[in-house]
Amino acid sequence: MSGRQQMIGYNRTVKLKWLDETLDLYLAGVRDEDIYLSLRDRLKDEMSVGREPKRGSREKTITLLLKTWVRVPKALRATRDRGVSLVRSERRADRLPFHWGMTMAVYPFWRVVADVTGRLFRLQGTVAPLQVQRRAKELLGEREVVARSTRYVLRAFGNWGVIDDSRRQGEYTAAPAIKIVDPRIAVWLLEAAVLSMPDASVDFNTLIKSPSLFPFQIDRVFPEQLLESGRLDVVRHGLENVLVRLRQNC
Repeated sequence: MSGRQQMIGYNRTVKLKWLDETLDLYLAGVRDEDIYLSLRDRLKDEMSVGREPKRGSREKTITLLLKTWVRVPKALRATRDRGVSLVRSERRADRLPFHWGMTMAVYPFWRVVADVTGRLFRLQGTVAPLQVQRRAKELLGEREVVARSTRYVLRAFGNWGVIDDSRRQGEYTAAPAIKIVDPRIAVWLLEAAVLSMPDASVDFNTLIKSPSLFPFQIDRVFPEQLLESGRLDVVRHGLENVLVRLRQNC
């Protein structure tokens, strides 16, 4: 894996409602500094021990929230901006693909955990946290930070409603997949997935069926539609083999 793929970064569980509130502020044109102050005030009661806020944990959570939608890395801002233009016409309840895509693009570790989880669902129908942690450490190294951050991501999966408790204690099943009907949203989500992958390139069929997108069902998207993203190239090798890759100088 590349250096970016080896980086963890995702060091707290981010609740979906916090991402919604961050995005609401950004959509309203609130300044970065004021979004930070608003989130700091918003989280002071939810992230506390007794009466005193856990400043370290709260600040790390706010950093994750801001980096996902507000203080986005420069290379991902065009993707964020297109996502924002699409999400403006969506209901708050339908934002999951956008939060998933941006989190995955900004934090490739999220994609790694999602990919492992999705593969296990396909193989055996349920997953146990220890199985996901074990595989993540095989991919990223036997580090405690990998196991700990995997737990944060899995807790987020639960909070976001993409996994459910199974009949067997300590195991999870996948929640029903959300069908992506709008091809523009499907293309945007696939772009975010490519950006999160090593070398930012992938076979088209592999991309469409990626386990990292297990919460979603993407139908009727053709390779050439991905060109509409403005950031992806599609290279055909014969009739069946189609490579999707990040456009150079984007």
